[in-house]
Amino acid sequence: MRWELRVASYAVCVRENRVNASPEILLARWVAADGRRLWTLPGGGMEPGEDPYDTVIREVAEETGYQAEPTSLLGTDSIRREHSRMGTRSAFHGLRLVYEATITGGSLRNEENGSTDLAAWHPVTDIAELPHVELVEVGMRLWRERPAVGRVPRET
Repeated sequence: MRWELRVASYAVCVRENRVNASPEILLARWVAADGRRLWTLPGGGMEPGEDPYDTVIREVAEETGYQAEPTSLLGTDSIRREHSRMGTRSAFHGLRLVYEATITGGSLRNEENGSTDLAAWHPVTDIAELPHVELVEVGMRLWRERPAVGRVPRET
């Protein structure tokens, strides 16, 4: 079996909504290979030699148009999946570093020619109704619970 490792950094950007006082989270809509569109935390894979802190800043800018400043490392999330490509069985391991970040500049815009097609603020209370990847739940739990070990157990 061939192993594939991907290390990525993501941002949990939450702001207070001035209109209804409900906090909002910044999400990017990921376009899967099969055409599904699912909301995710802004972020993505590290480039060779890149620091994960710099990765989250770059990825937030690419996917949302905002400049972000990471304020704390909330934790990590590790996923493993098996799949078959052209008859070869492969195992994927994703290590995701999740930062809390504050928006410091820029303006909201959608990514062009990337892995996401839309960026938007959503009320935190609406997350359950949005089609989203599991990482959104993990990020929100890390943000709310702030576990000392930087990890939340997977829900079964």
